[in-house]
Amino acid sequence: MNTTQKPDDEEFVVDDDRASRRAVFPATFDPITNGHVDIAERAGRMFDELILAVYDHPPSGAKRPLFTTQERVALAQTATAHLSNVVVRPFAGLAVRFARDVAARCIVRGLRVADDFEFERKMAMMNRHLAPEVETLLLIANPEHAFVSASIVREVAMMDGDVGRLVPPAVAKALTDKHGAATTRPQSAVHARD
Repeated sequence: MNTTQKPDDEEFVVDDDRASRRAVFPATFDPITNGHVDIAERAGRMFDELILAVYDHPPSGAKRPLFTTQERVALAQTATAHLSNVVVRPFAGLAVRFARDVAARCIVRGLRVADDFEFERKMAMMNRHLAPEVETLLLIANPEHAFVSASIVREVAMMDGDVGRLVPPAVAKALTDKHGAATTRPQSAVHARD
């Protein structure tokens, strides 16, 4: 057994005997959707431990999440509370490095559409180059969630659309709370046609 530091400087115990049965499911989760939860449930049945890794975007980065890292972690913890072998952790940097740091032998990703495959294939190949001992497992989305992405959920919610069936209840409330605080609405491709 060894220890490593989590991004928030808390000690995280790594049990090397369980490492081959530990996986990481990394994403921004901005916000976590029912599709993400479905992937976590399915991956959770395959591994003894699944670490849902919430990416902590750098403040100077191009992508600016709607929810803070702490909010995304809290929402993910609430959404996966029914999964006893799923833990939620923030991480920064490369997902494959995080997987290696926590002695996970597998990175889990979900595929919704064909375009996802090409992106994930390239990422898996780079991860294999960086850490050959870490495998990538791609799970095909449940058809009822295949059209759902966090970005579409955010856009629809910001335009007063109902996303209640697409996200866990705590996320729907958090989106409503964020929407109420918003003073401007982003331009979107999800406009009704004139």
